[in-house]
Amino acid sequence: MKVIKVLLIAIIAIIAISLVLAIFITKDYSVTREIVINKPKQQVFDYVKLLKNQAYYHKWVMMDPNAKMEYKGTDGTVGYISTWDSQIKDVGKGEQEIKSVVDGQSIDCDVRFIKPFEGNAHTTMITEAAGDNQTKIKWTFSGVSNYPMNIMNLFMNKMLGGDLHTSLVKLKEVLEKQ
Repeated sequence: MKVIKVLLIAIIAIIAISLVLAIFITKDYSVTREIVINKPKQQVFDYVKLLKNQAYYHKWVMMDPNAKMEYKGTDGTVGYISTWDSQIKDVGKGEQEIKSVVDGQSIDCDVRFIKPFEGNAHTTMITEAAGDNQTKIKWTFSGVSNYPMNIMNLFMNKMLGGDLHTSLVKLKEVLEKQ
């Protein structure tokens, strides 16, 4: 009985400390990863601006090849929306909308998560020349986590960063084979 009491006190203390810490942690998060791809800048940009191409390099999209995908608009242009609905909890349900395109330079998207949790995020992909037939691509994923979930922002760089890195490595592999 004493062990259970100590265990309960420890759990309550951990929860209380987490809630207090969350008061002092920023609600904003931003994670960026980059990679150099041995292809010309315009070729890399023309590939990443098409959201349908994420099926070949984006870790989250590739997690469920059976997810129901729907598309509205003209891919690679402002207003294009890609929606997904998966039975896999880690993939969930949501949509991505192209908000801005600067040809050859950047694409900005809003991501709206519906399941397993509601939330919004913003992604930016920027292409820069990195030498002859080389392109540096920077991918940023940012958003706001409300209290008390902002405690997760302490781990966001590691959690999201790994997935962005994995996706960029796959993107490099796909483009360099073309």
